[in-house]
Amino acid sequence: MTETQIYAELTDVFRDVLGNDAIVLRPDTTAADVDGWDSHAHVTLVVATEMRFGIRFRTAELEGLHNVGDFVRLIEQKRSAA
Repeated sequence: MTETQIYAELTDVFRDVLGNDAIVLRPDTTAADVDGWDSHAHVTLVVATEMRFGIRFRTAELEGLHNVGDFVRLIEQKRSAA
């Protein structure tokens, strides 16, 4: 799966969870940039992402994320290790 495909799939996850079809994810996107991305939504986004990509995140991995670009790189790492 390419980085572009991961962004497309992740964008679908965000749109589904947050109920906003206008969301466009960029590497520098943070929670502050997306309406509705609060702590509760964050947990739901993580679980939905795990389900979509067939991976599991450790808490320590998630704590090191600062933006969507970091999230995409972590997804790539998890998928390549599987």
